[in-house]
Amino acid sequence: MSTEIRTFTIPDASADEAQGHLSSFLRTVEVQRIDTAYADGGWRVLVLYKDLKRKEESLQIEAAINAALNGWRDRTAAREGLSRDAVLSDELVPEIARFAPTTERELSIIVGARDLGVGHFGGEIVQVVRATLDELID
Repeated sequence: MSTEIRTFTIPDASADEAQGHLSSFLRTVEVQRIDTAYADGGWRVLVLYKDLKRKEESLQIEAAINAALNGWRDRTAAREGLSRDAVLSDELVPEIARFAPTTERELSIIVGARDLGVGHFGGEIVQVVRATLDELID
């Protein structure tokens, strides 16, 4: 989720209305930073923010991938006679869900940064992520 920028002008002549628009906007976003400057008969307000709707969508995607990976992990552990953690560690599931790798190369970067491995399951993990993303898009 990237930071976005929006500017507002609060002129001295109609400050109440402009402040109302700014307040309404601020209730719908996650504010990262606000800068103000006074010039030419009014305040200029620069808002750096993250869109909460996009944040909510990202959290829903992560939750869906997390659930799909856990289901796959349970089935694979039963099939292979391994523990869930041996198939895919508890620590990696949320990381994979957060970054949603769609190639084995992307997956290797994510797990390599944590000095953990996915054994010979990399291809299956990527397929679970791809299938989940495809379901969410449809």
